[in-house]
Amino acid sequence: MYCIYCGKDNPDNAKFCMGCGKEMSVPKQDAEKIKQIEPLSHKATESKIEIKDKIPLGKKRLYITICILILIVLCGIVLHRYTYKTDDKEGNTYKTIKIGEQVWMAENLNVSHYRNGDTVPQVQAAKEWINLTTGAWCYYENNVENGKTYGKLYNWYAVNDPRGLAPEGWHIPTDDEWTILTNCLGGEDIAGGKLKENCTTLWWSPNTGATNKSGFSALPGGHRGDNNGAFGVIGNGGYWWSATEFNATYAWSRLMYYDYANVYRKGYNKKYGFSIRCVKN
Repeated sequence: MYCIYCGKDNPDNAKFCMGCGKEMSVPKQDAEKIKQIEPLSHKATESKIEIKDKIPLGKKRLYITICILILIVLCGIVLHRYTYKTDDKEGNTYKTIKIGEQVWMAENLNVSHYRNGDTVPQVQAAKEWINLTTGAWCYYENNVENGKTYGKLYNWYAVNDPRGLAPEGWHIPTDDEWTILTNCLGGEDIAGGKLKENCTTLWWSPNTGATNKSGFSALPGGHRGDNNGAFGVIGNGGYWWSATEFNATYAWSRLMYYDYANVYRKGYNKKYGFSIRCVKN
């Protein structure tokens, strides 16, 4: 009898292996067949290993080089998706992104001067804010830390000031230019998801539909109200002015919310404080 556990040959009438003590089950006449199969299997394994080891060193190096080049190209696509341009008089640097045929800032505007160098007033007091008919800005809740993430909030009078709020070579988008952007991304019903930053640390959860596929990186900077000067909805929604009037009191804007993938077009009182994005001339 041949022991399949330890390989020892035992007498034909053995019930237990004399080598390992386990119960015998393979007759001795079958032992040679098993012994012949095992070396073949072992040789086949050795053959496979030998074939793998016979890949020429030159080809290995070529494969490694190709993989490295592919990684460099892929990293380059990601790293060069954005361009950087320092072009306002205060030295602010903005990421920019091409979407369709338009080039947009991928960050909210953060200037405190008009293009000619004149100061845009910072207005903190609510009572003063709601009585303005000239340009002004503020940080959300008058907290400079919010400005580092969301930029400044501006009333529409600053948008419309003839001295120019946008840096040289840029302008605040018209209502039509906003529409071109959303149409390029599939229409207002889905464009918000492609424009919103894909996170739930700044946007409230679930940040519906957010992929930031466009690279626009829209953030929920909230707003400042027109009738009481109160701040609201940071994390919930982002509000951006257009340069187009709706009527003497209102102007067109674009809105995005944490729980919708839409972009909303709506007219708001010019006294509101909204974020601003710029588009290249």
